[in-house]
Amino acid sequence: MSKLTRRGVMVLGGALSLAGAAKAQIADTERWGLYEIILDGPKTGNPFTEVSLSAEFRNGAQTVRMPGFYDGDGVYRIRFSPETEGAWQWRTMSNAKALDGRTGGFTARPASGDNHGPVRVTPDGYHFAYADGTPFRQIGTTAYAWAQQSDAQCALTLQTLKTAPFNKIRMCVYANVKAEPIEPFAYTGTRPKDWDAKRFNPAFFRRFEDRVAKLQALGIEADIILYHPYDKVHGYGEMARPDDERYLHYVIARLGAYRNVWWSMANEFDLVKAKTPADWDHIGQFVADSDPHQRLRSIHNCKAFFDNRKPWVTHSSIQNGMSVKDDTRAEIYRSVWEKPVVFDEICYEGKSDLRWGNLTGEEMVSRFWHGLIAGTYVGHGEVLTAENLSPDGGWSGIGGRLLGTSASRLAFLKTVMEAGPKPGVDPVDKWWDRHIGGQAGQYYLRYFGDQMLSEWPLELPKQELSGGEQFRVELIDTWNMKVTPVEGVFTMQKKDGYSFHDPARPVIALPGQPWMAVRIVRV
Repeated sequence: MSKLTRRGVMVLGGALSLAGAAKAQIADTERWGLYEIILDGPKTGNPFTEVSLSAEFRNGAQTVRMPGFYDGDGVYRIRFSPETEGAWQWRTMSNAKALDGRTGGFTARPASGDNHGPVRVTPDGYHFAYADGTPFRQIGTTAYAWAQQSDAQCALTLQTLKTAPFNKIRMCVYANVKAEPIEPFAYTGTRPKDWDAKRFNPAFFRRFEDRVAKLQALGIEADIILYHPYDKVHGYGEMARPDDERYLHYVIARLGAYRNVWWSMANEFDLVKAKTPADWDHIGQFVADSDPHQRLRSIHNCKAFFDNRKPWVTHSSIQNGMSVKDDTRAEIYRSVWEKPVVFDEICYEGKSDLRWGNLTGEEMVSRFWHGLIAGTYVGHGEVLTAENLSPDGGWSGIGGRLLGTSASRLAFLKTVMEAGPKPGVDPVDKWWDRHIGGQAGQYYLRYFGDQMLSEWPLELPKQELSGGEQFRVELIDTWNMKVTPVEGVFTMQKKDGYSFHDPARPVIALPGQPWMAVRIVRV
């Protein structure tokens, strides 16, 4: 049996086909939709470096300046996602006469259907919500190189996602390369390293953005990983700063108008040896300054944490599987960084002899529950294949089918989250190992993990309680996906200086099995 490596999880396999023809320009779009200006311009020389293009979009007193990009064959595009409804006017600016001073307009209609806008950090600073205020209950996954696979493999991944619980997927722009040839290539030139960082291959990016658009149609956020350390063949992470900035500008111009885009500066940034923390700070600030739509931004670690208090970091993207074995450990990250925390990599569901690839389904689901109680969020990963283990890393390498046992239980967890408080669960009395999350005075969750208890003293922290409040209680079997109401109501009275309980019913019975939780909701 061949061994799985971190490099193998990111492998890119299969040939890529060219994207379809450009879509026609439209007269209007929805709020938070995508409006596109398509122009003909110069195609001699190097349009990627010699032609500048942008447009100002105006809606009354509001003005937004959007970057344009060259899409090959003399075609230039400017993409914009309107934040507000109504009539918009635009005017282009360029150093090329054929592109300069062009004008037009469109109408931004009200959003419809499942269009809730882009995801943002909530005002409390710890959770996520769509722009229209709808809570975003993150149940993420990772499939690093799914977007660079064959059309058939990509279609299989999308079909899997239609019925999976995941509403965010981490995916690389530059997938890890194991076998040549790979088409289309991201840049023109001769591989492996004799490629021209000043000339992009539009066919590569057209195909990538097609995957992003298909995710948006499914209501799934695309957490786009801009760099990673696993490609020693092409050396994308070793580009000089001007080339980095050109790449970032191009990707932001092409993809930033899709409302489901998030930016991850890197996967395991600290393993990219050609870049220092100062370089990453520059990259993160450059993305923040260059993205008019201000999509969410993070940077993912391996062994060393980045300073997530930097202003350009909107939320923390963490690799640490041990932290979510206990909610009190997970919560510390939230208190230190005072931002939403997503444990995007907590090891993988699999049967590897490597410690990062051998979680059982029960262990994967348990870490999601501990993360929830902590007021944080967790991401899924899977390295199972039909042959148990293979160099492509299964789902988290190239997508395809889910073979593990955790996904259905995460779908059940999602229903619990959606029925919970807005904008999300917060730790209650977090410094005293109460292991309770929710909304003080209104809603509580207590998760027991692998403990097999026959009873539990129902004692609630004193915050927001004065006595007389009534609650209903439910037992939740998180693995068998069952909810069992406890008969009657519990009327809270003060027990001591820290807790309230019902003196007539101080204890509730539990079934003596693992993976149980208790939900307590005010009547």
